[in-house]
Amino acid sequence: MAKNAMKLNERDNVAMAMEDLAKGTIAEVVSHDGGIARVALLEDIPFGFKLATRDIRKGAEILKYGEVIGVASQDIKSGALVHVHNVDGVRARGDMAHDEGTR
Repeated sequence: MAKNAMKLNERDNVAMAMEDLAKGTIAEVVSHDGGIARVALLEDIPFGFKLATRDIRKGAEILKYGEVIGVASQDIKSGALVHVHNVDGVRARGDMAHDEGTR
């Protein structure tokens, strides 16, 4: 089986598909340190898109490059597509400021 997804940081809970991946197959996710994890895909994952490498609860941070890129807008199962339908962006969101003084 070829390594067909990449996880860029040990903190990441998503990986990037390095090719089109089909529902029902097992993705081999290579991590930054060369380790390999296998993730059963729950749906098709197009090239360049993200897949969950573990279950992510609603409200939890989505981590890519070791950085927060969004928050789960619903529970996301390991092997599911992670995209705009289940992630709320948080960057440059003045409406999400924790303190009125930061807007």
